[in-house]
Amino acid sequence: MLSLADSIRISSPLTETRISTQLFGSRTRRGITIVRSSRRQARVSKCKCSATEQPQPQPQPQRRKQRAGKYKKEKSEEEEKGIDPVGFLSKYEINHKAFAQFLRERYKSLKDLKDEILTRHFSLKEMSTGYELLGMHRNMQHRVDYLEWAPGARYCALIGDFNGWSTTDNCAREGHFGHDDYGYWFIILEDKLRQGEEPDKLYFQQYNYVDDYDKGDTGITVEEIFKKANDDYWEPGEDRFIKSRYEVAAKLYEEMFGPNGPQTEEELEEMPDAATRYKALKEQQKNDPASNLPSYDVIDNGKEYDIFNVIGDPESFKKFRMKQPPIPYWLETKKGRKGWVQKYMPALPHGSQYRVYFNTPNGPLERVPAWATFVIPDADGKQAVAVHWEPTPEYAYKWKHKQPVKPKSLRIYECHIGISGQEPKISSFNDFISKVLPHVKEAGYNAIQIIGVVEHKDYFTVGYRVTNFYAVSSRYGTPDDFKRLIDEAHGLGLLVFLEIVHSYAAADEMVGLSLFDGTNDCYFHTGKRGHHKFWGTRMFKYGDLDVLHFLLSNLNWWVEEYHVDGFHFHSLSSMLYTHNGFASFTGDMDEYCNQYVDKDALLYLILANEVLHTLHPNVITIAEDATLYPGLCDQTSQGGLGFDYFANLSASEMWLALLENTPDHEWCMSKIVSTLVGNRQNTDKMLLYAENHNQSISGGCSFAEILIGNSMGKSSISQESLLRGCSLHKMIRLITCTIGGHAYLNFMGNEFGHPKRVEFPMSSNNFSFSLANRSWDLLENDVHYQLFSFDKDMMDLDKNGRILSRGLANIHHVNDTTMVISYLRGPNLFVFNFHPVNSYERYTIGVEEAGEYQITLNTDEKKYGGRGLFGHDQNVQRTISRRADGMRICLEVPLPSRSAQVYKLTRILRA
Repeated sequence: MLSLADSIRISSPLTETRISTQLFGSRTRRGITIVRSSRRQARVSKCKCSATEQPQPQPQPQRRKQRAGKYKKEKSEEEEKGIDPVGFLSKYEINHKAFAQFLRERYKSLKDLKDEILTRHFSLKEMSTGYELLGMHRNMQHRVDYLEWAPGARYCALIGDFNGWSTTDNCAREGHFGHDDYGYWFIILEDKLRQGEEPDKLYFQQYNYVDDYDKGDTGITVEEIFKKANDDYWEPGEDRFIKSRYEVAAKLYEEMFGPNGPQTEEELEEMPDAATRYKALKEQQKNDPASNLPSYDVIDNGKEYDIFNVIGDPESFKKFRMKQPPIPYWLETKKGRKGWVQKYMPALPHGSQYRVYFNTPNGPLERVPAWATFVIPDADGKQAVAVHWEPTPEYAYKWKHKQPVKPKSLRIYECHIGISGQEPKISSFNDFISKVLPHVKEAGYNAIQIIGVVEHKDYFTVGYRVTNFYAVSSRYGTPDDFKRLIDEAHGLGLLVFLEIVHSYAAADEMVGLSLFDGTNDCYFHTGKRGHHKFWGTRMFKYGDLDVLHFLLSNLNWWVEEYHVDGFHFHSLSSMLYTHNGFASFTGDMDEYCNQYVDKDALLYLILANEVLHTLHPNVITIAEDATLYPGLCDQTSQGGLGFDYFANLSASEMWLALLENTPDHEWCMSKIVSTLVGNRQNTDKMLLYAENHNQSISGGCSFAEILIGNSMGKSSISQESLLRGCSLHKMIRLITCTIGGHAYLNFMGNEFGHPKRVEFPMSSNNFSFSLANRSWDLLENDVHYQLFSFDKDMMDLDKNGRILSRGLANIHHVNDTTMVISYLRGPNLFVFNFHPVNSYERYTIGVEEAGEYQITLNTDEKKYGGRGLFGHDQNVQRTISRRADGMRICLEVPLPSRSAQVYKLTRILRA
């Protein structure tokens, strides 16, 4: 009969446990295989080995192989579960072999890139936290450390008002441990001792600067702390062996040979073997008390090949393990900031201005550090400088509010800090906090999206030509002011998104990254590929690990340092294609996998989304891509890029073209619907807007200016034109907000029909601020307040009725002749009549549920500037049992021209 072990070896399939590579955490662990037996199979085998009259037959080898093969196949499928480089293609029924092959090659390149990253960095988390080391940082050992990446430089120095702008006082040279093999320069600025003070007795004396910055100022000297540590740590008499290193050897010699033992090798007699000496020692100690005996014993089994086994005393081992190193006493030697202030003067005081100086093969250069967190841009002919921002802990900003919960639908209020005020000047963060944030909260939005807040040299560029990626624009205030803005927004329940520009950078050399270390390929491509064809900006070299380190850390920096809730990635088409997106796209899949596609840029976007969503699960990323690259919002494990939302840019372009070029009666309802819903792929991830900043900032006009002009609300405009403009203004926003996905966006001021375009001060307008502001006083005008009231109620409709968070709209009625559009979204029925003249007393619309439908929002109400044609008895409509629009039930509703109504099912009628 087989033994239990033999039975288990025969019956139990081998199971393999693979430890996958951990990208976000500690060091990556190599895959190992653990062979273990299945408990269930062991129990079965045990039953087989019991005494029975008729033993059970053993499994056939072929059957065991089949089971093992099937098991291994299931395990391999489980290991690769959810990983399909072309997964989203089958999801959308896309059959394109070239694009599928491109995705597979891209996935392999992504794995190779991650492996390459992990040869340089501890993990992807470390890869995206470069701001913890690079730039200027306070060190606890009374000094300031500066680290900068400039592989093309031969000499690096910090210059500023702290050293009289000297290029030799604080420097690092090539060949003198100035930089590592990757071109990272390291400079230490030692804090200065005050007059009459002595250096610290401990070389590595540390000081608390931020957390518990007064902890340690107890007045106890270092000698007293060390004496206390010795008294608490060592057993009585135990520390004497530390004082003399020969004492142990001398004591052992005396025990072996006595006090008058041999002093030379000739006097030393032949020593007995170890076993004889051990037996003699045990005989000598047989009558000693247990406390005097050693805490170990040696066991000899008497075999020649046996090794002596040393058996220790469990109590002694337990006592030894309970001993803790005297780290608490070392921590007690730390001093607080007060002690540091009394003893040292900062090498780089808060508010100091500085730059970095390089000596390159092309000559000396002065640059603003790439990782600077506060920069004063070039003004009045003066060179831009970085500002060391290190307020004392008692004055540093302290966060008060938690970040709001991630909502199921987004109602985004897009804004620009500089033009948010009414006065003709650049508004500040504090102005925005006091005047704009309360308005956004009242208007019913749940998120704000800020553009142009990252430092840029020229104000007229709106902030898109970024020069300093880690710095908040000093035009609007300090870094602490921006933290307060975000904190106050969170206190009002508003998310804060940042429009991030990683698709290109400013070409300015004295303040930006261009030619940073004297070479043309430090951060950017060389040649034509390194320059945008039409915008005069520089294009990043996304395939370089150090550039990835810079950009990924930049995303993480804004989340960690400023608690932003998400990012709107600007103009992805300019980075995804070597032609910068300026090419005709027909929708052919070949256009997304040809030689003009920048695979490195795609890999960066995938890494950016993976890093952000892994480190910060609640972060929201929005893609702005005019070409709608396939898989924008699909999971990266399924071949997508991993964004949460994508902006439908064609919707606003369609509305602008209709308003400017097409008469009202020629509007095509089918075209409107198809443009707003797109191709139904990822429609639930779509961000829609009627107009954002592009219509007013990029040399165009706002819709209000097109519809009713600057005479809006004045007596010079006819009542008919005013009624038309207000009606279309409301209808365009209502259908754009409710027909698409889970997100809607509006630019600051457009909710109340701001009639002026935006024009930043520049030489062409004599640097005038007359159009670089928002006229908030227009809300006192009846027409503008009526438009604002409608927009507010539209936001409340989603807030209370959860319109955007529901599934996709069921568009069941689109009639180009009557110019009527109708769709269902949950229990809500939306009906639009875009006809400029025709009104319908009883228009038939199909519905899914029989019952009573009540109007919850009507664009034609007088409080919204409408005609008020609906009577009180028409607010509730009952269904009729008649087929319409492919449904068995319908409603007959009144539809005034240029109006829209939202009905809600309030009572269900059963047959």
